[in-house]
Amino acid sequence: MGQLKGVGVALVTPFNEDLSVDFDSLTKLIDYNIDNGTNFLVVLGTTAEAATLSKEEKDRVVAHITKINNNRLPLVLGIGGNNTAEVVTQIKETDLSDFDAVLSVSPYYNKPNQEGLYQHYKALAETGEKIIIYNVPGRTGQNVEASTTLRLAKEFPNLFMVKEAAPNILQYFDILRQKPENFSLMSGDDEYTLPVTLAGGDGVISVIGQAYPKEFSTMVKLARNREVDEAYKIHNSLVEITRLIFAEGNPCGVKTILAEKGLIKNYLRLPLVPASEGLQEKIKQEMQKLEH
Repeated sequence: MGQLKGVGVALVTPFNEDLSVDFDSLTKLIDYNIDNGTNFLVVLGTTAEAATLSKEEKDRVVAHITKINNNRLPLVLGIGGNNTAEVVTQIKETDLSDFDAVLSVSPYYNKPNQEGLYQHYKALAETGEKIIIYNVPGRTGQNVEASTTLRLAKEFPNLFMVKEAAPNILQYFDILRQKPENFSLMSGDDEYTLPVTLAGGDGVISVIGQAYPKEFSTMVKLARNREVDEAYKIHNSLVEITRLIFAEGNPCGVKTILAEKGLIKNYLRLPLVPASEGLQEKIKQEMQKLEH
């Protein structure tokens, strides 16, 4: 699993005006990322609006990305939910031969305690597949504490990575300080990518990275080479646009950028809607600054 390092991007799902999946734009987005330094692709994550895709659409998206990628980059597949038995069944019944790992978000809405979270991931680990723990308490309503992640990391070698998106950066540092050597931490927060990588993380699973793959992958590469000043120049240039894309939720912000770049059309499925006119204007102004 050494190849899941650097910048992974959580791909959006482009839609046409009738809200059908726009496979032509998806092809453009994949090629754009591969050509500009992205290290691996994450398929059907939260950013993909996976909750609004039917099973048939998900199958078609997976087949399309696999075909277009053509083994050029490693692939990670999102399979998560708040019914542990159902997630286990999905993992067991999915053909994972084209994927290096499964990214599985912690159970949302139910708000299990730490023992419940441990038992959930233990059940997933017992499928024998490579699983990435995904902690995003801002979306799930419950934090997978550092102690729980470390307990899982020490007991189950196939729980080999965490995508950590807790709002408290000290939690990242606690995991990095105490984790087993073969356990990997990826930032799940774009703005924390650089300090977390410098502290010993392996990079990021990113949203903004798919819009600025060259800049983001260069920043992470510089960080891993300990070229700190150069890495911070890129980080500082991207802070404002990174904050803007999350101002009204994800992925409406990054879809605004990708549409401006001519890679996709700016459509989302309900309950999500495109960014407000005011936010779109701010994003476009920040994009212009980045081009100069």
